[in-house]
Amino acid sequence: MEIIEFFSVVGTISFSLQGGLIAMEKKFDLFAVYLFGIINAFGGGALRYMLLGESGNELWRQDIPFTVSLIAITAVLVFPHFFLKKRAFWTDVLDAVGIMSFAIQGSMIAIGMGRPVGAVIVAALLTATGGGVFRDLLANRRSILLDENVYGLWIFLVGFILGNGWATTNVEIIVIFFVFTALRILSYKRNWKVPYRAY
Repeated sequence: MEIIEFFSVVGTISFSLQGGLIAMEKKFDLFAVYLFGIINAFGGGALRYMLLGESGNELWRQDIPFTVSLIAITAVLVFPHFFLKKRAFWTDVLDAVGIMSFAIQGSMIAIGMGRPVGAVIVAALLTATGGGVFRDLLANRRSILLDENVYGLWIFLVGFILGNGWATTNVEIIVIFFVFTALRILSYKRNWKVPYRAY
């Protein structure tokens, strides 16, 4: 398995579980649980496909990620108490793992297409957050992307680092994943915030 496929699978599992958990917390029906899981896992990639001009056929050739997504969502339904008992922990960890996995995946796809740094950053942001934005709109939740905690900045930095070619080997990319996943979790636990201008 290539590293880009690895991050695709990891991100898919994380976001499928998270989407399913959020639907269950809202007490939505079984259809909505699967819908939220799939939208959360694939919505950002679909946006990236459209904006970067990738072949739309590639979106529907993701047999392994789709299968993994359905298995992950089913796990939430079969073992709800395991996940819901510590839902805050699961939601934060799954979110951090998912956004960094998809930020790296989106960046690497844009780099593979020969896109400039700006497009790599956009690809990272869209892939990592697009599904969550769709999910939050459906659930009538405040988007985590616009939350005060540091969120988009970490994704931006991942795209910036990879887009500039400062991390190219598998080991370097895995280090980037662990470092920024930890930073995302710390920013939530320590309540780090991006400064804003009062007006």
